[in-house]
Amino acid sequence: MAVKSQKSNILLALISFTAVVIIVAVIGFLTLSSSSEIIQGQAEADEYRVSSKVPSRILEFRVSEGDKVKKGDTLVILEAPEIKAKLSQAEAAQEAAQAISDKADKGTRYEQIQAAYEMWQKAKAGLEIAQKSYNRVNNLFEQGVMSAQKRDEAKAQYDAMVATEKAAQSQYTMAKNGAQREDKIAAAAQVERAKGSVAEVNSYINETTLLAPCDGEVTEIFPKLGELVGSGAPIMTITQMENMWVTFNVREDYLQGFSVGEVVKAFVPSLNKDVSFKVTFMKDLGTYAAWKATKTTGEYDLKTFQVKAVPVEKIPSLRPGMSAVIEKKRN
Repeated sequence: MAVKSQKSNILLALISFTAVVIIVAVIGFLTLSSSSEIIQGQAEADEYRVSSKVPSRILEFRVSEGDKVKKGDTLVILEAPEIKAKLSQAEAAQEAAQAISDKADKGTRYEQIQAAYEMWQKAKAGLEIAQKSYNRVNNLFEQGVMSAQKRDEAKAQYDAMVATEKAAQSQYTMAKNGAQREDKIAAAAQVERAKGSVAEVNSYINETTLLAPCDGEVTEIFPKLGELVGSGAPIMTITQMENMWVTFNVREDYLQGFSVGEVVKAFVPSLNKDVSFKVTFMKDLGTYAAWKATKTTGEYDLKTFQVKAVPVEKIPSLRPGMSAVIEKKRN
């Protein structure tokens, strides 16, 4: 009887152990099959940094962090005394170049033209006398009264006066016509060059008043009032709240339902509600983002994809940095 009772106890223990194993297996199967993966994303938005082209000092802030701005609003007033000094230099150079150009266009002064004309008239009078003298000497030579030497001397004086009269006439014509065409073109080019320098400096001066290039919200201001800022140094960041999206990093075995153009629902804890997002972009993050290695699973690598999705409807309360959670069932 004792042996039979012992066998019954062993059999009962085996049956109990088997039942426990089966129950645990069933529970484990149900638990694993019904488990899910939490995919967490983050809201982001386009932003741009406001900076100046010229080294300057912060003179005045027209906005504060959190302010909404419209395109064209004044953001910052900067001070750059060196640029104003360069403007004075450029304007002086432009005035000098303009004066030279005006002089070239206007031509020679009236007094110079008149002096050249008088010299021409004097040369004409001398030529007339030299011609008469030569004619008289030549007549006497033909009559045999005057020697050939005297006639040659009169002829030389006459030829010299002809050349002198032509030279005086050329001087008068040059004075009357003024500068050459090439000189006028060169003077005009110098004026345009000076104007370009003035325009360049003015563009730098315009950079001391920074305007908002588009609508947005001031999210961060870096320097303090009165501080010096270098060329290209960021002064403030403006976020375009109208251009919001959510970025998810999704392992490829959970990509079902994330095709471009599809709408997914995500829970936003900050808003305590579900929000519909439309997938607009997908990109492989590369081998460095593999979550499961071949040596670990014995199968294949599972890569991670970056998925961007935009709200289907405008959500004013959605802000950059807020989380968005999607629950995906395990495959």
